[in-house]
Amino acid sequence: MKFVGLVWSNLKRKKLRTSLTLLSIFVAFFLFGLLSTIKESFTAGVALAGQDRLIVRHKVSLILSLPESYRARIARIPGVASAVNFTWFGGIYIDERNFFASMPTDPEPFLAMYPEYLLPEDQKQAWLNTRTGAIAGRALVDRFGWKIGQKIQMYSPIWMREGDGAWEFDIVGIYEGAKKGTDTSGFYFRHDYLEEGRVQGKGEVGWYGVQVTDPERAVEVASAIDAEFANSPFETKAEPEGAFIQGFAQQIGDIGTIMIAVVSAVFFTILLVAGNTMAQAVRERTVEIGVLKAIGFTNGLVLALVLVESCIIAVVGGLPGLGAAWLYTTFVGSPDPASLPVFYLPSRDVAIGVVLAVALGLVAGMFPALQAMRLRVAMALRREA
Repeated sequence: MKFVGLVWSNLKRKKLRTSLTLLSIFVAFFLFGLLSTIKESFTAGVALAGQDRLIVRHKVSLILSLPESYRARIARIPGVASAVNFTWFGGIYIDERNFFASMPTDPEPFLAMYPEYLLPEDQKQAWLNTRTGAIAGRALVDRFGWKIGQKIQMYSPIWMREGDGAWEFDIVGIYEGAKKGTDTSGFYFRHDYLEEGRVQGKGEVGWYGVQVTDPERAVEVASAIDAEFANSPFETKAEPEGAFIQGFAQQIGDIGTIMIAVVSAVFFTILLVAGNTMAQAVRERTVEIGVLKAIGFTNGLVLALVLVESCIIAVVGGLPGLGAAWLYTTFVGSPDPASLPVFYLPSRDVAIGVVLAVALGLVAGMFPALQAMRLRVAMALRREA
C-alpha cells in the first residue's frame, strides 16, 4: 500500500492519454456486456429447457401439421408421462408491427408440464372456465399495457375465422417466470376455441410437447415415438426440447461463434491500445526507473508496479463499462421486445468480464513491465546525460 501514491502519480502524469485509454476500455467492456446480453437472449431457452421434455413435430418441417389424434397414441407409449399440443397462431395485434409468439394449447396439461410459468390459481381457474380466455406473459403485458379482464382482438394470417376474421380474447391471466431467463413474452389461449372457430385445418395441431417419466430415457422415448408413426402419412421427428430450441437459434447463425469473433476483435484492438499506452509510459520514465533501482527498488518490485498500474487502468475502465451495460439492460430494457424478449446481463458474464479486465491489464502491461525490470541502472541514467 505504501506505493499507492507512486502508482497514482504515474497515472496522472499524462491525464489526456490515460483518460482516452480508459474511455476505449470502457466502450469495449460496454460492448462486451451488450453482446453477452444478446447471446443470452438467443440461448436462454436452451439453458432453461426441461431435461424431461421432448418436442414432436412433422418429420419434414415444423410448418406442416400433425393429426390431433396423435396425442392419445403418444401418451400410450411407455416412458411418456403426458403430452400437450401446440399450434403456431401467428396473431397480429392492431397492426403487423405487433408480432409475438401466440399459440393455442390445452391449459391444464400445459401448466403442469411447464412449471417455469407461474400463474396464480384463481387465474388458472378463470382460464379453464373461459373459452375465449388467454394468458399472457409479464413482458408482453407490460409491452401493450394489458390488464386482466380486458378484451382484445387479434388477426391470424394462418387461421381464418368466419365473419370478419377477428379473434376476440379475454385476458384472464398474467404469468410470471420462475427464473430470470424465463421468456414471458408469450400468449397462450385454448385450443378448443381455435378448433371451433377456424374455417380450415380442423383436427390438426402444429407440434406436441411431451414429458417423459425418466429424463435418462428421453432419447429412447423419442425413438419409440418416431417408430410409432413411421411410414404413416404424417411421420414425426421427436427430439429433446433443448435441441429443438438450439436448432431455432442456429437458423440465425452460430451465435456463440459470432460473439467470440466480435469480442475477440474488440479486445485485441483494446489490448494494442492499452499495451501501447503502457509501453510509452515506461519509455518516458526510463530515467526514473533507473533512479528507483539505484535507491534499492528490486527488479521484482519494478515489474509489480508497472503491472499494477496497467491493471488499474484496465479495471477502472472495464468495470464501469460492465456496470453501464448492466444498467442499460436492467432499466432501459430490450430495444426489440419481439425479437429479444429475454434481455438481461447474466451474472456469469459479469464475472467473466471482471476476469477479462484483470487479464487485459496483465497482458497489456507484461511486455513494458519486463522491459522495466530488465533495465540496467547505468543505461537508464545515461539517457539523462
